[in-house]
Amino acid sequence: MFCGEYVQGTIFPAPNFNPMMDAQMLGGALQGFDCNKDMLIDILTQRSNAQRQMIAGTYQSMYGRDLISVLKEQLSSHFKEVMVGLMYPPPSYDAHELWHAMKGAGTDENCLIEILASRTNGEIFQMREAYCLQYSNNLQEDIYSETSGHFRDTLMNLVQANREEGYSDPAMAAQDAMVLWEACQQKTGEHKTMMQMILCNKSYPQLWLVFQEFQNISGQDLVDAINDCYDGYFQELLVAIVRCVQDKPSYFAYKLYRAIHDFGFHNKTVIRILIARSEIDLMTIRRRYKERFGKSLFHDIKNFASGHYEKALLAICAGDVEDY
Repeated sequence: MFCGEYVQGTIFPAPNFNPMMDAQMLGGALQGFDCNKDMLIDILTQRSNAQRQMIAGTYQSMYGRDLISVLKEQLSSHFKEVMVGLMYPPPSYDAHELWHAMKGAGTDENCLIEILASRTNGEIFQMREAYCLQYSNNLQEDIYSETSGHFRDTLMNLVQANREEGYSDPAMAAQDAMVLWEACQQKTGEHKTMMQMILCNKSYPQLWLVFQEFQNISGQDLVDAINDCYDGYFQELLVAIVRCVQDKPSYFAYKLYRAIHDFGFHNKTVIRILIARSEIDLMTIRRRYKERFGKSLFHDIKNFASGHYEKALLAICAGDVEDY
């Protein structure tokens, strides 16, 4: 992160919030064969997650039905994914995404990487609890059975949420940087383990120092060194951790750009990042996107998505006039 920078989301609590009124409007919008999608967008993208939970509670007492179930019944395709996604509390949404990334025939390793490399200790603890409550399964056990090798070891380390917090030791940083440098030269199993232990367990401030020391020792950025030395999902996960330490909004801007341009608009990734970061740092992600790629996120979504799906994504993105 840039020093002293204020990180900002795009969705804030609505002033003069009235859950009773919102629940009634949603009740009307969701009645009949053709529901009022514009009304859904206007309400659900303009309320904070905590407010949406209050709306869902009020809706349940008014209509005797679960709002998420009604949205799932009435809506379809990617628009449904956006509206339903907005209704989950953040830990439940992460748990939902991880569950769907692992169940079924294949595993969506990119989803596992993106979520586990970027979440804080507190977010990981809450996500594990939500996962257990929602699916009666243990997140660690599922990750263990769905992945393998050093990729699995690193994910298992991240999901423990054992990262030190706020602590830095300059003397130790030079030592850790040497270990990382050796791990890029030697590439043995033991070196891979040492590398992931440092990247998963040291605090962000400590890793900042380690990365600077690494640059001094090797004359190379750690991301470039990892890309040169390793491959596969292990390499992608290590790079994701390093990018998140260096600048989390930049990491997500890069992920969005790739999802939009390299994967022919990978809907799941775009939806997940916009929803998950909407109250944390999406405004900052938008700034990074524009700085790095020249076009605005708003412009690129407009180019690739359409209909109410596009409208919902743009509402979460909260694009302004100069973003067209």
